[in-house]
Amino acid sequence: MHHDLYPFAKFVAILGRGKTKQRHLTLDESREAMTMILRDEVLPEQLGAFLMLLRLKEEAPEEIAGFTLAARGEMDLPKNLPTVDIDWSSYAGKRIQLPWYILSVLALVNAGYSVLMHGTEGHTPGRIYTRKTLEKLGFQAATSLDDAANQIRTRRFSYVPLELISPPLQHMINLRPVFGLRSPVHSFSRMLNPFSAETMMLGIFHRGFMEIHAGAAQYMNQPRMAVFRGEGGEVERRPNKPTQVWTTNGTAKPVVETWPTLLDTPHQPADEDMNIDVLAQVWRGQIKGGYGEAAIIGTIAVTLRTMGKAGSTEMAERLAQEIWAARDRQMLQPR
Repeated sequence: MHHDLYPFAKFVAILGRGKTKQRHLTLDESREAMTMILRDEVLPEQLGAFLMLLRLKEEAPEEIAGFTLAARGEMDLPKNLPTVDIDWSSYAGKRIQLPWYILSVLALVNAGYSVLMHGTEGHTPGRIYTRKTLEKLGFQAATSLDDAANQIRTRRFSYVPLELISPPLQHMINLRPVFGLRSPVHSFSRMLNPFSAETMMLGIFHRGFMEIHAGAAQYMNQPRMAVFRGEGGEVERRPNKPTQVWTTNGTAKPVVETWPTLLDTPHQPADEDMNIDVLAQVWRGQIKGGYGEAAIIGTIAVTLRTMGKAGSTEMAERLAQEIWAARDRQMLQPR
């Protein structure tokens, strides 16, 4: 430890001074604090106190931005990065409906866009996660960031587990059972965008985070980002509910649009089976219509609009239908 013994203590103190004196960390403070954490320059007691005080206070946009910038600064990235069109975070896992967004992503990849997905799994029992689903559908997760870069080059798609992007962040997420609470790391991991894609897609579960993530994107001057309350907290439009989407373009004020419902049935019963084979059957056109296809096409539409490919929500819906109709039905070979 440094000579003034506990240099990280000042950040804990800022967050823990009680209701009247506590404040948010500034962007620079957040960046400095997270850099120290990622370099293992803090005591476990300090880390626990810091994460839980942050959780209690609720993160501010400048904190999320500072933490993300710190994590990006500590990443060990490959030398020649391929161009990635869309960064797609997947940190929630699915419990009630199948991960339809995976087919949205594969349809976009099929249409010529490159997508880097990243996420983590297994932190909540009883959920199915992106990585296992993709592997069942024949897409192996990347084994390193170099491997991810090669996968993007060869097939325009890669799924990268968080532990490859940042082992310390994965460690902090794994503390969930230690605290009995989700750590704030979940929030900013969604914004890591390791290969600097122009467009970022974020799904969240709690309404209040839309403003926080949109604000963080502004601080980071992210060219294009959308955040919305997706099914189960993933980037997946709920076709039976209106969907409010917050879009950020660089440092401009976020734009809020409400997308209409796509289905007349307001309540969708939970999927009791959660059978991944159904995804392949829908992809191959053996099962048509209904909730799944509406979720897939609706999610593609929001993505196209965020990428600036459609001037209106109506145009985005039409384009999304075309992309879905034109998919290569042989692309999925489940194992």
